[in-house]
This record gives sequence, structure tokens and C-alpha cells, in this order.
Amino acid sequence: MKRMLHVLAIAFVVFLAACSNDNSETNGKNGEATYVFKLGHVTQESHVWHQTALKFGEELEKLSNGRMKLQIYPASQLGQEKDMVQQLETGSLDFGFLTNAYMSTREQSLNAWFMPFVFSNLEEAAKMRGSAVANEMLKELESQGLIGFDFIFAGNRHVLMKDGFVNSPNDVKGKKIRIIGSPVMQDFWKEIGAGPTAMPLSEVYTSLQTGVIDGVDIDLDALVTEKYYENAKYLTITNQMTFPAVVVMSKQKFDSLSLEDQEIVKKAIQAACDWGVNEAIARETKNLETLKSAGVQVHQLEQLGDFEKVAKKIQEKYANESPVIKKFLEEALQK
Repeated sequence: MKRMLHVLAIAFVVFLAACSNDNSETNGKNGEATYVFKLGHVTQESHVWHQTALKFGEELEKLSNGRMKLQIYPASQLGQEKDMVQQLETGSLDFGFLTNAYMSTREQSLNAWFMPFVFSNLEEAAKMRGSAVANEMLKELESQGLIGFDFIFAGNRHVLMKDGFVNSPNDVKGKKIRIIGSPVMQDFWKEIGAGPTAMPLSEVYTSLQTGVIDGVDIDLDALVTEKYYENAKYLTITNQMTFPAVVVMSKQKFDSLSLEDQEIVKKAIQAACDWGVNEAIARETKNLETLKSAGVQVHQLEQLGDFEKVAKKIQEKYANESPVIKKFLEEALQK
């Protein structure tokens, strides 16, 4: 019964969003079009992606002299990401901050961001954001009815365990590690010898609490905002992958805008994403201090050891499958 009520609640919110979106364009005082855009994402309101969405709304309103406003639906209020993509394709949702994990299941080249142990910190990952090869990935999304504008980050990925730190693959062998449903993450943890267990954020807290999983592949911002550290106290700073979101807009909606309004949207997104990336980098340090204050034991992985063999195997596999990933790796590893 609870599940049915939850499904009905989501359907009702989606219905309201779709209905209100039909009337999102009206005429302003001077005959100019005015808009109330809709944006959906999966994180909590304290997360850096939501704060970036708020910044985007501010920039839209400022650059359009109040003609454009933004309504934000956080924490999967409009359904899971597959639902939001469908809404974007049909034009009933205007913008999405979608995890690269989900989008990489729809566009293979996006797996480039998840190549293991390429970025030793978030600053290195952010440098690839404006590269030609990153823009090539975004361009490929047009075939899915999406305009890809940019990448923002939650942070690099680390490992939180209920019992002990991670210094080698042996420390997680046979352990159930929560991952996001990404092909690369699945391959990476299987190659290490762990049991990768895909599940949504909403199930992780109780799964740690009840012992369904032994650890989590996680970024620090999600770790702080979701409070998983209340059920697991051993954090190893591994930087095994970075974790972006893909900033997209419904192509149908974008194409309906005037050239002037398209430019306003582009500039607002650029300003918000620049702010969001810098905020995410700053939060890496703040979040780590927050976790230490909360009693989390923190350990830095100093030597890759056998992890390096796994990383090279995964990199070679995906580079052979995609020329874009190969190009991305060549450029990123030179930085």
C-alpha cells in the first residue's frame, strides 16, 4: 500500500508539472515572452547540485530582467532519472541535472568520466570540463532530444566501510559495496573482487544500518548530506573516480526559444556551473572536516598497488570500445 501511494504521489507531481509547463510561456508587458521553467534532479536541497540550480534560477531571472523564472524539483520529486529523461524528451520538463552514472547507460562516451584513478583530486577533473572531447560528449546527446550544456561535480569517489580501511583489493574482496548503476562502476568493483550492489540513495542508509551492504562507493557531499557516516565510520580517501552531473535541457523547449532567449539560457547556465564547480571544490575540504568532527575515521590511500592493474584493465577495455573515451583518457592523463 505504501509503495502504491508513493507511485501515485510521484505521478501526481509529474502531472502537475506537465500541466503547468503547458502554460510556461506567456506575454510580458512589452510583448516579450515570459517563462517559468522546470528543473529536476535527484539530490537533497543541501547538496551542491541543488545550490547550483538555485544559482541558475538567480542568473536566469537577472539576465532576462525577470522574464524567466525557475521552479526546482529536488530529491527525485518527478520520479527517477529515467522518468525525468522521458519528460525532457517530450518537453514536459525543461531542465535536468542528471547523474553521469545514469546518462552513461544511454550514451557510452560519458563513461569516460568514470575511468578509474585518472584524477587525483576534483580540481584535475574540473579542468576537463571545458575540453573539446567533453563538448563532443554533450553534442552526442542531441540525438536523444537533449541539449547538453555542461558538467558539474559532486566530488571524487571514495570508500566508506563499516569495518576497516581500504589499502588493497583484498580489503574489499567479497564485500558488498553499494554503487550507482553504472557499467564502469560495476566492472571496476567486480574486477577488484567485491560484490557491487546497485541501489538508489534512499535505500543506502538503512542498508548500512542493517548490514545489507558492507560499504559505499560515495562522494563526500552525498556522504555528508545523506548522513551515511552515522552507520559506518571508516572512510578511505581513494579518489577512484570523479562524479559529474550532466546539465541538460529539453531540445524541444530550447528550439522553441528565440535566439536571444537561447543566449540568456546559455549564459545563465555557464555562470551557474562555473559557480557550482568552484563550490564543489571548496566543499571537498569542508566536507572532510565535517566528517572528522562527526567522528569518522579518515585514511588516505597513498599507494595504488594492485588497484593500478585493475585501473589499466578497465581503461583499456573502454578505450577500445569508444574513440571518444580513448581521446579523453589521452588528454586527461597528460594533465
